[in-house]
Amino acid sequence: MELENKSIIVTGASSGIGAAAALLFAAEGANVVLGARRSAELKTLAATINRGNGKAVYLAGNLKDESYADALVALAEKEFGGLDGAFNNAGIVGEMGPISEMTIGNWNDVISVNLTAAFLAAKAQIPAMKKQGQGSIVFTSSFVGFSNGGMPGMGAYAASKAGLIGLAQSLASDHAAEGIRVNALLPGGTITPSGGEGNPAALQFIANLHPMKRMASAKEIAQAALFLLSDRSSFMTGSPMTVDGGMSVRLT
Repeated sequence: MELENKSIIVTGASSGIGAAAALLFAAEGANVVLGARRSAELKTLAATINRGNGKAVYLAGNLKDESYADALVALAEKEFGGLDGAFNNAGIVGEMGPISEMTIGNWNDVISVNLTAAFLAAKAQIPAMKKQGQGSIVFTSSFVGFSNGGMPGMGAYAASKAGLIGLAQSLASDHAAEGIRVNALLPGGTITPSGGEGNPAALQFIANLHPMKRMASAKEIAQAALFLLSDRSSFMTGSPMTVDGGMSVRLT
């Protein structure tokens, strides 16, 4: 039970990596607080976890809203007595295309969902973890925002995901002495409902970009997040951890 009796916030929990992570964390003993925009999906997931003898509560809202970030932390403290960790996983790709043709609306939306929301989450979560005397925060970045990981048409996404790595490293430096660890998880292509699950040709193309010649399952990425949140990674902070099927090796 890697996360026994630890309270963990999971954002982007209504589907994909977030939902897989919530199920895994609960199976490993965590009390999970589920956050996303879609209330019906969160309700269903929480019910599934609670039927399986796990413990889950949920709150739907907009991650770009500072009061929502505060409310998720308050829910963890009210229901589970504190906050031990957070998997800040929610994100969007946005419109694909050259920067010269990108609308300012798309740029702002991608940056606000992927990066500003992470800032708001950490701002709310760190004071709660200070009360506990320790904690672990994981951001979902991407190989696209890492060294030599640039992909055409993904300027806003790449900028936001590179920003998450910088944010994680700065927070890690600020709070390491307080027992709070902050790391970035960098997945490769992952099969999720928003990732072209119904388009076999597109999935095969993306799979072939990886040296492993396949994409990750959402649970495989969740396993990596579990490692970063657990005591098995107790001497890791400020790390951009790639879980990308070798993409970063191919691009180096």
